[in-house]
Amino acid sequence: MASTPALYTGLSGLLSNQNRLNVIGNNIANVNTTAFKSTRMLFESMFSRTQSLGSGPSGRSGGINPRQVGNGSTVAGTQRNFSNGALTATGMATDMAIEGEGFFITQLNGERLFTRDGSFLTNENNQLVTSSGAYVMGYGVDDNYQIEFGELEPIVIPLGQMTVAEATENIYFAGNLNASGELPVSGSIHGTAPFYSEPTGNQAMTGLEDLTQVGTNLYMNDGDGGYELAIEGGAMATIEIDNIEKGGQDLGSFSFTFCTAEEAAANDIEHFGSTMADFASALDQFLGLDNTDVSGQNLGGSVLLNNNGGMIIFGNEGTAQGLNISTSDISVSYMGEPVETPPTNPFVITESTEATGESVRTSFVAYDSLGTAVNIDVTMVLQETIDGQGSVWEFIAESSDNHSLDRIVGLGTLQFDNEGNLVSASNTTINITRTNGAVNPMSLSLDFNYGAEGITAYADTVSTLSVAGQDGSGIGHLVSFSVGQDGLITGAFTNGMTRTLGQVALAKFNNPGGLEDVGSGYYRVGANSGEPMYTTATSLGAGRIIGGALELSNVDLSQEFIDMILASTGYTASSRVISTTDELMDQLLLLGR
Repeated sequence: MASTPALYTGLSGLLSNQNRLNVIGNNIANVNTTAFKSTRMLFESMFSRTQSLGSGPSGRSGGINPRQVGNGSTVAGTQRNFSNGALTATGMATDMAIEGEGFFITQLNGERLFTRDGSFLTNENNQLVTSSGAYVMGYGVDDNYQIEFGELEPIVIPLGQMTVAEATENIYFAGNLNASGELPVSGSIHGTAPFYSEPTGNQAMTGLEDLTQVGTNLYMNDGDGGYELAIEGGAMATIEIDNIEKGGQDLGSFSFTFCTAEEAAANDIEHFGSTMADFASALDQFLGLDNTDVSGQNLGGSVLLNNNGGMIIFGNEGTAQGLNISTSDISVSYMGEPVETPPTNPFVITESTEATGESVRTSFVAYDSLGTAVNIDVTMVLQETIDGQGSVWEFIAESSDNHSLDRIVGLGTLQFDNEGNLVSASNTTINITRTNGAVNPMSLSLDFNYGAEGITAYADTVSTLSVAGQDGSGIGHLVSFSVGQDGLITGAFTNGMTRTLGQVALAKFNNPGGLEDVGSGYYRVGANSGEPMYTTATSLGAGRIIGGALELSNVDLSQEFIDMILASTGYTASSRVISTTDELMDQLLLLGR
C-alpha cells in the first residue's frame, strides 16, 4: 500500500542529487579560477525503519535477518580535492605558484588567511598583495641582506626606490712586465730660475722667508740685468697649479696660499703655509713624489730648494712617472691689491732631464662604502734585474681622490724568479683617506697573483698592466626581481648587483581538507584542519615555489560531466518514485468510491 514515507524517500533523493548538482555546477563555474580546488559530494543512507530485529539460529530455525526499510539518502559530506593543478607560465615576476602541499600566508583586515592563488601585485607602498588587497606575508632582511626569521611581516619590493652600493675591497691585476726593459737612471728633473730676498739679487732665497709678513718679498732676475717682484709678502699670495701632467695624465688643479692659520680659517683655505719650504713640501705631495726607500729601492722623487735660491723638482723614476711642467702651469694671484704688479707666472721652469726606466701605468675606479667613485693609478717601475734570479719591480699607487694632499696611497715591491713567476709582493694593502662620511680609511687589497691571469715578468717588447677584476660597485637602483624555488626574492640593481629582498613564507596543514573556505580563494583554520605550521618552500613537505607562473584549477571537466549525468539520472529516478507513489495513492482513493 502506497504511503507517505515513499514520498519523503523520493524527496530525499531529489534533495541529495540537487545538492550534488550544486557542487558540480560550482566546480564547472570555477574551471578557470586560479588555483581553484574542486569538491565532490558524498551520500549516505538515512536511518532505517526496523520492522523486525531478526533472530539467531536455533534447533528449529536457521536464523532470521533483521527486516529494515530505508528512508532515503542524505549528504554525508563534501571533500575538497587539494591535488595540484597544472602550472602555466605568465612571465610576470609577481606571479607565483606552489608545486606541493603548502599555502601562501596572507593578512586581510587583521585576520590570517591562506590561499593557493599566487596572482599577486604590488601596491603604492611597494608591498606584495593579493588581487583582493590581502598582504602577502614572509620574512624580511637585515642591514646585511640576510633573512630575519621570526615574526611574519608583509613582503616589500621597493622597485625604483631601493638603492645599494658596495665598497671595493679587492683589485685583481693581470699583465706582463718586460724583464728585459731599461733600468731607470733618473726621474724627470725640472728647475726654476733663482729667487732672491732682496731686489738687488744680493741675497739668494733660503726658502725659510716668512711670506705672510709685509715686506718679505721674493724677486727674480728679469733677464735684463735687473730684478722684479715675483711674490709679494703679506698680500696673501696664492700659487695656483693646473695642467701639469704625469706620464701623460693631467694631475688636476691645486692651490697654495701664503697666509696665517687665522687667515686660512677666515677664508676657508685648505692648503697654506708661510714659507717657500712649506710650498715645496705641499707641491711634493700634490705631484705624488716619493724618495722613500722601500725594500732597498728608491723612487727618487722630491722637491728641493737649492743653494742659489732656485727650486728643483725631481720626478719619480720610470717613463710612466715622467712629469711635464711648463712655466704657464704655475701662476700667482692675490687676495688684496699688491703694491706692485708681479708677473702672472713667477716660476720660469725648464726641463733638464727626462724620466727613464721601464714602467707601465694602469688606471681604475674603485668605490667607497657610500658608492662614491675613487680614481686610482698604479704604476710599475723596473728597479733591478738580478743575474740568474729574476727581477724586482716597484709599484706606486696614487689617487687624485685621496682626501689628503698626498697623491701617494701605497708603495710596494714585486719579486719575480728567473722564470718570470711572481714570488712575493709587499705592502699590497693601500689606504685612501675619505672625509665624505664613508668608511675611513678606504682599504684596498691589491692582488698581483690572480690565478692564471696574474702578473708575470717575461722578456717582451713592452710592459702591459690591467685590472682583471674587482669587487664593489657604485650606487644602483632596484629595477627587477625574481622568486626562487625556496621563495627567496632576489633583486637586480642597475649597477649589476643582486641582493636578497625577503622570502615568501608558506603554511602546511596536517589536514587541509579541514580548512574553511571563506571565498575569493581564501581559507581559514578549521576545527579539523590542525594548526598551521609556518615554514618556507622546500621545507616540511610544503613544496617549491615557481616564480612567474600560476596554478590552474584542478577541475576535471570530463569527470564533472559524468557526475552531472549520474546526478541528473538520480534526480529523475527520485522524482519517478514520487510520481509513482502519487499514482498508487490515487488508485487507493478510487477503491473507496
